[in-house]
Amino acid sequence: MGANPLTPPSAQRAPAAAGEGASASAVLARIDWAAIGAELDAWSAARIPGLLTPAQCAETAALHADDSLFRSRIDMRRHGFGQGAYAYFAYPLPPLVQALRAAAYPPLAALANRWRARLGDPALPETLEAYLAQCHAAGQRRPTPLLLTYGEDDYNRLHQDLYGELVFPLQMAVLLSRPGEDFEGGAFVLSEQKPRSQSRAEVVSLSQGDAVVFPVRHRPAEGARGPYRLTLRHGVSRITRGRRTTLGIIFHDAA
Repeated sequence: MGANPLTPPSAQRAPAAAGEGASASAVLARIDWAAIGAELDAWSAARIPGLLTPAQCAETAALHADDSLFRSRIDMRRHGFGQGAYAYFAYPLPPLVQALRAAAYPPLAALANRWRARLGDPALPETLEAYLAQCHAAGQRRPTPLLLTYGEDDYNRLHQDLYGELVFPLQMAVLLSRPGEDFEGGAFVLSEQKPRSQSRAEVVSLSQGDAVVFPVRHRPAEGARGPYRLTLRHGVSRITRGRRTTLGIIFHDAA
């Protein structure tokens, strides 16, 4: 019998091959997270260079062909989300995806809790397992890490990845394709909306294996009367040639 895609990862986890995910976890362990936080505070996005090797990128992109790994596939045009396709992994997550999600969660939760303290919101748990237990208790039990694929003239409209009441404040996307070789165009774009002001755009240039960390919905900013919430949306500009594939790491599960 196949694994239940809704079973919490603490109860069901694929055994990782020796060393699988170790290099990415090592990169995350060496990061200056204070500097990442400063970039997020200033520009709403922070780049992590070389999180995955070219081989890891190719292996992860190739997972798209295996239907057994996914709980759902989405045609973006059909739903008005843009053009292209994405597929949500089922539990148990592939070992590299699980390793990235588990290793990135604690430092990102520390950054998110700094934001939440400024805004008067309750603190998040320190571990992914504890946070997912909260999600599952709230009825959010479907995994959200995903692969996104775009061909020529495809794009992703500006949006927020909200799947229920519980929303982890930060997420991460890893570019698996080679800009200029596998595809052209297809820039990662953020819009930042300050209350009663026009939106600001931020374009993040990525190489293969680079990750970008960015807010899911809000981040705090300081105003004359104290902290307020900036509203963020993200998307991908039109691919003008080739094929672009991205791994998305979202930390809250879906209802």
